[in-house]
Amino acid sequence: MIPVRGYEGAGVAVLGLGRSGLTAARALRAGGALVIVWDDGAAAREAAAAEGFEVRDPTGPGALDDVVVLVTSPGIPHLYPAPHPAIRAAWDAGVAVDNDIGLFFRSLGEDAPRTVCITGSNGKSTTSALLHHILTQAGRSAHLAGNIGRGVLDLDPMGADDVVVLELSSYQTELARSLTPDIAVFTNLSPDHLDRHAGEGGYFAAKRRLFAEGGPDRAVIGVDEDEGRFLANQMQEAPGDDRVIRVSTGRLDGPGWRVTARKGWLAETRKGRQIASVDLRDVPGLPGRHNHQNACAAWAAARALGLGPRDIEAGLRSYPGLPHRSQRVAERGGVVFVNDSKATNVDAAAQALQAFDRIRWICGGLQKEGGLGDLHPHLGRVVRAYVIGREAQAFALALGPGVEAEVCTDMATAVARAAEDARPGETVLLAPAAASFDQYDNFERRGDDFAARVAALD
Repeated sequence: MIPVRGYEGAGVAVLGLGRSGLTAARALRAGGALVIVWDDGAAAREAAAAEGFEVRDPTGPGALDDVVVLVTSPGIPHLYPAPHPAIRAAWDAGVAVDNDIGLFFRSLGEDAPRTVCITGSNGKSTTSALLHHILTQAGRSAHLAGNIGRGVLDLDPMGADDVVVLELSSYQTELARSLTPDIAVFTNLSPDHLDRHAGEGGYFAAKRRLFAEGGPDRAVIGVDEDEGRFLANQMQEAPGDDRVIRVSTGRLDGPGWRVTARKGWLAETRKGRQIASVDLRDVPGLPGRHNHQNACAAWAAARALGLGPRDIEAGLRSYPGLPHRSQRVAERGGVVFVNDSKATNVDAAAQALQAFDRIRWICGGLQKEGGLGDLHPHLGRVVRAYVIGREAQAFALALGPGVEAEVCTDMATAVARAAEDARPGETVLLAPAAASFDQYDNFERRGDDFAARVAALD
């Protein structure tokens, strides 16, 4: 555990006692802070009290009089669509609001590890896990935390030879009061979490903050969208400024440092000269164009950390993939079953659909804003759709007349029907293009159910 510095003898309130919140409370106490905690759930409050924490409702009269900072968990709204009452109470009391990411950077000493922070709409989990894998395979002491794996303050104290890879959501980048990464990575941007940021502009602003206020030594930026191009331009000082590494799945020209993946070939170019290239088409853990973009971002970050091309290529080829992200769970009679339950929005599902041919597509769930129109150009490889979710009928209709769709409602029916229909050479793909909360607690549970149903096939 990393003891939080700077609050010795001071009162600190922690709001939300999930994984990151409870870890933050422990780390604050380890650093000498006087910690009070609160969670809207009674069970979480009882568990914290059993660890000796003082449980106090921060919205009560005078509850924050002896508090200097309120540390909130990322899932708790702090501005849109409406601030949590405890956040409002902190504003009224003049108490600063922060999160565990801000506490982490605040607590780094002189012998601090290198930090790589990775954000974006899609691919940030895979990019983070892939970079961590590349580093460890190359013999570097690397640690994975943040929005993936462990809470960042749950890591053990580290030194200058260590590297911390942090996946950061927009909720985390928006609120952290201290952000000082050595390398910052922006994968891409597509509409998501718009209710928490009052629209696309607020969403991008939350991501951009990692760069604008973080001041990284190097910025790895996906430039396949205008927001990425804007951000790269904001970060550079001159056309050949190699503090910015541009990443793309298309053609990039110019004098700067860039890593691209066109037609499955990764290429690194610097100062107009190609330095390295890798054929990604036969890398099993990174199928499809979207994963090739992730590979480019991880390659660029690893190069910025001083790794050589051969070590990085070895890491790419040995990468096993993440659960629920283009995860190959079985092959039966020439039919491959792929779990991409993490494809919770239209853009992620579109990327998954482009990674395979002749697809038996399991989709549906709780639709997000914007509808399914952006999916229509990517449905040509779908042989048939098997729709799940409480609103499966409406979802199937939204796919349009060009897609043959069967309303299955539940996962068991969808897997059974897709497996029955599938022919050798086809892929049964779970890429829902929707959130899971109408039927599952989270996308992991949905993906686990898919894998279990596939394993139970006769």
